[in-house]
Amino acid sequence: MSLQQTIAKKVTYSGIGLHSGQPVRLSFVPAPADSGIRFRRTDISENDTVAAQIRYVTNTMRATTLENGAVMVTTVEHVLSAIRALEIDNIIVELDSVEPPVGDGSAAVFVGLLDEAGIVTQDAERRYLPVTKSVGVYDTPNDRFIVALPYDGFRVTFLAEKEDHPLLRLQAMDIEITTENYRNSIMRARTIGFTEELEQLRKMGLGRGGTLENAVVYSPTEVLSELRYPDEVVRHKILDVIGDLALAGPLKAHIIARKSGHQLNTELARRLVESVAKEDPV
Repeated sequence: MSLQQTIAKKVTYSGIGLHSGQPVRLSFVPAPADSGIRFRRTDISENDTVAAQIRYVTNTMRATTLENGAVMVTTVEHVLSAIRALEIDNIIVELDSVEPPVGDGSAAVFVGLLDEAGIVTQDAERRYLPVTKSVGVYDTPNDRFIVALPYDGFRVTFLAEKEDHPLLRLQAMDIEITTENYRNSIMRARTIGFTEELEQLRKMGLGRGGTLENAVVYSPTEVLSELRYPDEVVRHKILDVIGDLALAGPLKAHIIARKSGHQLNTELARRLVESVAKEDPV
């Protein structure tokens, strides 16, 4: 039996948002057992909270966005990835703006904050979302998919491909997601960007906090950022999968994906939750 966990004390970090470019102050706050992961906007006076649950996902363009009434929080995937990888079940993420700070573009800053806060066990059993059969999402025209298979653990196999780029034709990784493996192999992988997309992103109001230091930026022929890993792209894709699937709750599953992004990731989370509801209706 695994017990639920939260953090021992409140910790705070300030920075700017990846897409908004706005200053933001983030705090991790302990939460009681069975309360889950929640985002709280401290700059909103009433109805200020949205739970990190798949039913609140409203947008997956370039990031995963949660909304509950007037409360919106975007780019939640890196924070959720760190929380889930450290096996924290109950926590409040306070923000005084629309998105968490980008940090160095990875999940490392959030792991460091959670380490500073300390992790404590709670007197309640952790409940895993059961994956008893194959559940998948397929985008056949674009040759993309993500599938969850029954598995006694949490494992991700990912194939990242961009056939029209000479440096990104294929990156592949298979990894058992434990806290130790996440720290050693996943948490420092940064978000990815392409120079040919930057102008369009700016017009859409996105990427305003991005730099060559907090993103892995590729031109059509070369990488402009100094890589932390030769296969940093696929490692970050796995980081995102962990964060997006956290919206379904703790999982025991083998995730196999090819060219998947936030849209497919969150749709898989939705279908997993729905499949359990159908098998065990209230």
